[in-house]
Amino acid sequence: MADGGSNNLRIIVERNPPESKLNELNIKCWPKWGCSPGKFQLKFDAEETCYLLKGKVKVYPKGSSDWVEFGAGDLVTIPKGLSCPWDVSVAVDKYYKFESTSSSSS
Repeated sequence: MADGGSNNLRIIVERNPPESKLNELNIKCWPKWGCSPGKFQLKFDAEETCYLLKGKVKVYPKGSSDWVEFGAGDLVTIPKGLSCPWDVSVAVDKYYKFESTSSSSS
């Protein structure tokens, strides 16, 4: 398996997903996490899906010159293995879920 650096680690942002999708994902049963404005270095050891209730974040993926911005109402998927600084301009409150590594159905 050739690994061409971290360029394949893309953050996927879905703006304002429909209520039906949120219900399907059972988001209201997910744990919640919040943080105040500031800069944080975060590393993701598992894929995370999160839904922001409030907040505004700019993320600078490693090896990439551009940034990804997301905020309240966005459903965000962050790939496993990504390490990136989070620049939080508005305090974040979010539901989140880590993909369990046990689901190894290929």
